[in-house]
Amino acid sequence: MPQKRTTGRTSGKATRKTSSKRTTSRRTSKKPKVYIPAYKAIIFCIAIITICMGLLLYTTIKTPDSKVAQSMTERFEEDNTEKKTESEVKKEEIKKTEEKTAAKKTENTEKKSEMKKEEAKKTEATEKKSDSKKSETQKPETPSKETPKKTEPQKPAEEQSKKEEKKDSTAVIDKKNEPQKNTYNFPAAKNNAQLIFVFDDGGQNLSHLAPFLNLPFPITVAVLPQIAYSKETAAKVRASGNEVILHQPMQSVSASVNPGPGAIKPGMSDEEIKTILFTNINEVGPISGMNNHEGSAITADAEKMAVIMQFCSQEGIYFLDSRTNVETKVPYVAGELGYSYYERNIFLDNEKTTANALSELKKGLDLANKNGSVIMIGHIWSADFLPEFLQDVYPELKALGYTFSTVSKSKAKKN
Repeated sequence: MPQKRTTGRTSGKATRKTSSKRTTSRRTSKKPKVYIPAYKAIIFCIAIITICMGLLLYTTIKTPDSKVAQSMTERFEEDNTEKKTESEVKKEEIKKTEEKTAAKKTENTEKKSEMKKEEAKKTEATEKKSDSKKSETQKPETPSKETPKKTEPQKPAEEQSKKEEKKDSTAVIDKKNEPQKNTYNFPAAKNNAQLIFVFDDGGQNLSHLAPFLNLPFPITVAVLPQIAYSKETAAKVRASGNEVILHQPMQSVSASVNPGPGAIKPGMSDEEIKTILFTNINEVGPISGMNNHEGSAITADAEKMAVIMQFCSQEGIYFLDSRTNVETKVPYVAGELGYSYYERNIFLDNEKTTANALSELKKGLDLANKNGSVIMIGHIWSADFLPEFLQDVYPELKALGYTFSTVSKSKAKKN
C-alpha cells in the first residue's frame, strides 16, 4: 500500500511537469515580434522618395522640351516674317525713290523739250521777220534764200546749261570763301583794334619755334642770348619776315632764381651793364628792341633801368617792359628821361591750357577795344598747344575787324 502512494505522488509530479511543459510550449509556440532598425526604414523611405522625384523630373523635363521647341519655331517664324516685311518695305522704298527719280528725269526732259520748242519758235519767228524784210527789199525775180537748218537752235539750250553749271560752281566757291561763324563769341573790333603777339624764350629749341613762324599774322619773337640756338633762332625769325628782339636776362627778386647767361645783376656797374648789352645784341642782332627775362629786381631799380633805357635810346631800339614786377620803375624812368616805351598787357600761357589762353585772349580783346591795342606775351615752350589755338581763332578775329602787328609797327607806344 505504501508503494502505491509513492507512485501516485510520482504520477502527480509527472502530470505537473507535463502541464508546466505545456504552458511553456504554449508560451514558446507564440510568434516572435519582428524588429526593423530605424536606419533601414529611413533608407527605404529615401529610396521611394528619390524614385518618385526622378519620375516627376523626367516627366517635367521631357514635356517643356517640346514647348521650348515650339516657342523657338514660333520665334523663328516671327523673325522670318519681320525680315520679310522689312525687306518688302525696303524694296517698296527703293521703288518709290526710283519712281521719283524717273519722274524728275521725265520732268526735266519735258522741260528741256519745251524750252527747245520755245526757242525754235522764237528762232522761226525771227527768221520769218528777217525773210519778210528781205523780201520787201529784194526784187520779186530773185529767189529767196534757203532757211537755215533747225538743228542750230539747240545751241542756246546747251549754253544755258553751261551757264547754270558755272553758276553752281561759283556758288560753291562763294560758300567756301564765306567767313566762319562766330564760334568763340568774340566781341567785334572797335576802330580797327590792334593785336600784338610777342613770344619769349626763343633760342632754346628750333622745333618749337617752327609752328610760331607758320602763323598767318606778323609776330615778335624775343630771343635769349648766349644759349644753344640763339643766333640760328634770330636768323630764322628774320627770314620769315617777323620781328626779332633781345630777351635780356635780368636778376629777379628771388636770388635763388638763375636768369641764365648774359644777365644783368644788381651788383653790376653802369659800364658792366653796357658791355653785357653790347655782347648780347651783337650775337642776336640786328634787333628792333628788347624786353626783360625775369628781372623783377632790376626793373624795380630806377638807376639800373635808367642805364638800360639810355642805352636803348642810343642804339635806336625800343624797350618793352614785361611787367614781371608790379613795382616796376620803367614808367617813372621813361617819364623822367622823356623816353617812349612799351609794356605787356596779357600773359597767354601762365597756365598751359587752351581754356586759360582763351580767357586771357578775351581779356586782351577787351583791352584792345578800350585802348586801341594790346600786347600779349606767350612763350616758345608752349608750342604743343598755343600756335594751333591761335591758328584756330585767327579767321574769326580777322572777320570781326581786328588787325595784327609787331611791337615796333604798333600803336601801343607809351610816351
